[in-house]
Amino acid sequence: FNAQPFILARAPAAPAQRDAPAGGPPLFDPARMEHADPAAREPRAGEHDGRDYHFVSREVFLAMAARGEFLESAEVYGNLYGTSQIWINLENAKGRDVLLEIDWQGAEQVRRLFPEAISIFILPPSLEALAQRLTSRGKDNAVVIAKRMAAVREDVAHIGEFDYVIINDNLNEALRELNAVVLASKLHCAKQLARHQTLINQLQNPE
Repeated sequence: FNAQPFILARAPAAPAQRDAPAGGPPLFDPARMEHADPAAREPRAGEHDGRDYHFVSREVFLAMAARGEFLESAEVYGNLYGTSQIWINLENAKGRDVLLEIDWQGAEQVRRLFPEAISIFILPPSLEALAQRLTSRGKDNAVVIAKRMAAVREDVAHIGEFDYVIINDNLNEALRELNAVVLASKLHCAKQLARHQTLINQLQNPE
């Protein structure tokens, strides 16, 4: 992998918020997160094919998986989701860092393929806040919301598998913390040694 893969797992499947924080652009431009991956389910209220997901039938999704078209895939609340391997390859060829918004099942698969991936677990500030967010977005019925709330314990049981944890209480603060993780990863000694080898050689061997 030429660039750094980042795994962003929301638990338990809390709504994604992609607005940029105040005070300047983030290291991870939220616009770069706007990528539509395949999903085998019906669109929810307000979702559009090609913008939120590429909505396909279960049969088509399984055929894509059989052809190896996914970096990772998982069944979540009875629906199938996958990350496009083609998109990953294109981003990698450009040398661009990749932010994957997936659940803990997908994160597990990605870590097996890319042990260097940095994983970040996003938590809601409370059960009450999570329930309010799921309800207010108006995309799920009461049955689906109940399933999501019931999955909290299992989702959070995997928190120890992740490198970082961010509490999404205040959006601006959560995005600042996410960008702090991104920046710190770029300053890792091994990466800096590889990136600035010429400078280091000059400093070690002055003429």
